[in-house]
Amino acid sequence: MDAIRVALLREVLAGTEWLGATRRFAGILRRSVESYGGGLLLVGTAEYEPWHLAAHLVDEAAWSGTPELSPTLVRHATRPSDPAHLAVGLGRLSKARRGETLLVVAPSAPGAGLLERVDDARRAGARVLALDTGHRELDTMAHEALVAPDEREVDLDTVQHLVSAAAGENVVPRRRGRGGLRDRLSRLADHLTSPPPARW
Repeated sequence: MDAIRVALLREVLAGTEWLGATRRFAGILRRSVESYGGGLLLVGTAEYEPWHLAAHLVDEAAWSGTPELSPTLVRHATRPSDPAHLAVGLGRLSKARRGETLLVVAPSAPGAGLLERVDDARRAGARVLALDTGHRELDTMAHEALVAPDEREVDLDTVQHLVSAAAGENVVPRRRGRGGLRDRLSRLADHLTSPPPARW
């Protein structure tokens, strides 16, 4: 989904809880990978692999200058002939460690095997995030979860697009306090040299 479509989607959803919820979740995802220098693992269920989300996160990582957002797609079934970036199997979750982030996308209930590996990753210190449609066991295990309703306007696919776009947005860090004289002069210079607001 390109930037224009995301903008249109945001316009349609203006006034709903979803813009704030997806931005909040995306902020948690971004801070998690930035804090530890990356290590984002992305996994779906046996029936659903989040290819589109992986591709969008790779794009957002490049556009935002945040390489940490580029995920490793962990797959339930791999073949020896798969290229290296598509040959990462579920065993990778057992090797997850502190400082890594595991994002689980589950449109249907995750199987016991996946839940066990997610629990192992969490116990090893990985931060677990979940995008799902309301699976109690997974949501309880996750440090943060965003549950997408089963609605026409806002489904899990839509939520994934909003989260990936928001994760790549460049956010200027907030300054603490008033800052020094140089900071205040810089803000004043920016204000005085910025063009006047457009009048319609």
